[in-house]
Formats: sequence, C-alpha cells, structure tokens
Amino acid sequence: MSQECGTCCCGEEVSEQELLGRLDEVIADYKDKPDGLIPVLQIAQGMFGYLPESALKKISRGLNKSYSEVAGVVSFYSFFSTQPRGKYLIRVCMGTACYVRGGKQVLDAFKKELNIDVGETTEDRQFSLDIARCFGACGLAPVITINDEVHQRVKEARIRELVNSYRASEPATAEGDA
Repeated sequence: MSQECGTCCCGEEVSEQELLGRLDEVIADYKDKPDGLIPVLQIAQGMFGYLPESALKKISRGLNKSYSEVAGVVSFYSFFSTQPRGKYLIRVCMGTACYVRGGKQVLDAFKKELNIDVGETTEDRQFSLDIARCFGACGLAPVITINDEVHQRVKEARIRELVNSYRASEPATAEGDA
C-alpha cells in the first residue's frame, strides 16, 4: 500500500489520511476499555492491510499507551504485520512432518520463484511468504496455505505452476496439483 492511498476491505480506494480519520473513531470506541489494544490493532490492520507506523503512533496516543508497548504487542503476535502483505499470503508449514517430507525444499522453491524471503512481499504486492509451525494436517505433508486455501502433498517441482495459477486468479486446488 502506498503512503497516499490504500484499499479498504470493500475495494474502494481510500487515502491514508482518511483511514487515519476512521481509526480515530475506532480508538474512541475502545479508549476506556482496559483490553482494547488488541481489538484496535486488529481493526486497524483490517483497514490498512497492515500496521503502518503512522497508525501505531495514533493508537499509542489515542489509547494513552507508550509506543513501545504498542509495538511490543505487534511484534509478539505473528498475526500482526508492519509490512504491507500481498494479495496472496503463502504460509509453508515447517512442522516436523512437513519438514521431513520436503517442507524446506518447498519453502526454498517459493523463495526462488517469487524472489523474496520469508516475511517479504513481492514488488507487485501479489504474494507474501511466511512460515507456520503446524497446520494439523501431518498425514498430508508437506502442506501450505495460500490465504485460506490448504494445499496438500505439495511438490517442489510444481511451485511455479501453483504460483502461476494464482497469478492468473485460477488457483489449483486438486490434491497433488502442487
């Protein structure tokens, strides 16, 4: 997302200033709630697509919390991101079963195909790459998710085809397709 404008969940283009204005309303709703920080962060991330520094500073001031406390919560929970994420968030399982069955090679193939590392987003903002510790699908290892879609028995040799299916907005979903 650029500094000038972003896309809210409804797809309309909205300036960062307008999003910060909307954030003021959210902060006002949670200002007097003792456990309001995490819900405000969740809502803000939903609005911006990530948590830019400007939003973190506004949340800090609005909830009367130190910036280090707000930033500490953001860095502690893996759900939160201070970097813009791509349209497609790829998570590669690195749990024991997935790792043993080729998860590391699958991760390396995604890094090579997308030319990014874990925690990064492609320049076109189509893909972000992350790892997970376990999806609870060990018998289907190695497993990845792309947004909310689970791909099982993923093969390193099919990563390019899988990525291209998302680039074309027609995700491959059949078992063994990846």
